Amino acid sequence: MNYEKAIHAIIDPIVEEPDLIFIKTNESEDGKDLSIIIATEKNDIARLIGKHGTIANAIREVISVAGKVDSRRVHIKFESFNEEKED
Repeated sequence: MNYEKAIHAIIDPIVEEPDLIFIKTNESEDGKDLSIIIATEKNDIARLIGKHGTIANAIREVISVAGKVDSRRVHIKFESFNEEKED
């Protein structure tokens, strides 16, 4: 399964700037675990996490269910990055 494409389908409508989303996947050596890092600007990360983490947990649940089809454990981490602006 293309997890990156599935994640984009879920989160692109939520964020203001979908072009700035960075998704990195790391697979374990045995192929059973998959770690996914989703990074974008601070405001959009706040949208993806939601109040009390409700949106983030929903995203994790959907992708986790998709991972079970492939017999994988999927872990998702959300990070923000800020562009440094020069004056």
